[in-house]
Amino acid sequence: MTTDFDYALPPAVKRISGSFRLVGWISFWTQVVLAAISSLVLLFASINLTARSGTGGGNPGTGVGLLFAGLGLVAVYFSAFWAFRYTRLGRRLRSRDTSKRPSPKDAIQALRLGTVISMAGMLVTLFGSQALIGSLLGKALAQPQGGTVFVPGNINQYVEAFDIFVVQANTNTLLAHFVSLAATLWLLRVVNRA
Repeated sequence: MTTDFDYALPPAVKRISGSFRLVGWISFWTQVVLAAISSLVLLFASINLTARSGTGGGNPGTGVGLLFAGLGLVAVYFSAFWAFRYTRLGRRLRSRDTSKRPSPKDAIQALRLGTVISMAGMLVTLFGSQALIGSLLGKALAQPQGGTVFVPGNINQYVEAFDIFVVQANTNTLLAHFVSLAATLWLLRVVNRA
């Protein structure tokens, strides 16, 4: 019973190929799960923001924060696709035909692009975090302090649990970018060691 993987593959290529596949799959699934959770929360937040803007409530910083958080989320999905490409690159590295096997330069180029995607996504998501937290700070400072009794009126001026949930979703997006960046840097280390 001979398979495609029974031929003599150089040990360095075998190690790099296995690392690309394993780290690529871990990075891919971690990013997909975190991005799916963040997507749902940010979708509900944007619907909630749209409903609030019709009643005159809401904070302008929240809209900008959600925009940047959404852009960071798009970058996570692209980064997850890139992590999936790492798994395919690992499979091609095991190819019997050396002409189909990617060169080390191609692998490093893919890793560099993965690093740029993660860093750009992280930057945009950090901008979103700053806007969202600034918006929450503005709401918190506008609230009556101490043992003041709740005064009916514009409910949107108060910090709500959902506001904190949006910050958590943005933090999940940041974590997904961190996982992507850590995976890419690990793979870059593995390739450079060979």
